[in-house]
Amino acid sequence: MEPITLTTERLLLRPFGPQDAEEVYAACQDPGIQRWTVVPSPYVRADAELFTGKLSPQGWADDTMYNFAVVSREDGGPLVGALGINRRTLTGTFEVGFWTTEEYRGRGFMTEAVLEAARWSFTDLAADRLEWRAEAGNVPSRAVALRAGFRMEGGQRSALLNKGTRRDTWIGALIPADLGLTGTHPYLPAPDVSGTS
Repeated sequence: MEPITLTTERLLLRPFGPQDAEEVYAACQDPGIQRWTVVPSPYVRADAELFTGKLSPQGWADDTMYNFAVVSREDGGPLVGALGINRRTLTGTFEVGFWTTEEYRGRGFMTEAVLEAARWSFTDLAADRLEWRAEAGNVPSRAVALRAGFRMEGGQRSALLNKGTRRDTWIGALIPADLGLTGTHPYLPAPDVSGTS
């Protein structure tokens, strides 16, 4: 797929490139990003160069992984965070992952980015399901997912390998109908058998 740029009221979501290596390196020194995501720890400059110069462009070329630099439309476009949409093996299912730089947390930027990326996934990638998963205990990531409309579906034991340790995860999902969109395939929800409506 040809890399594209998405625009929201306050943000640009554009493909990462080698010019972003220094900002990514600086952002990933944050202990919270290293703790809660699968970025290497310690995070060295070569990791940022690999991510921005090779892995991200290759994902677009392979049509498997779409990494966006989330940048502010004001203040000269500083890096707000990173957001990736990854193709899963199940047809029509994708996964979203993200991190936010410390100075932009708590202001709704990543929720705004996730919603725009979700709309793009449902309309341009023909996604029928967008999954979010994070290590159990990652409350800030869960808060973003909830604000973006993801419905929490529970937990998975030993579902994440992070820095050599298997960890439990929370999982949630967003479907096109949650955003007022039509999916690629019809969806027949399970009947409510609990006796409540």
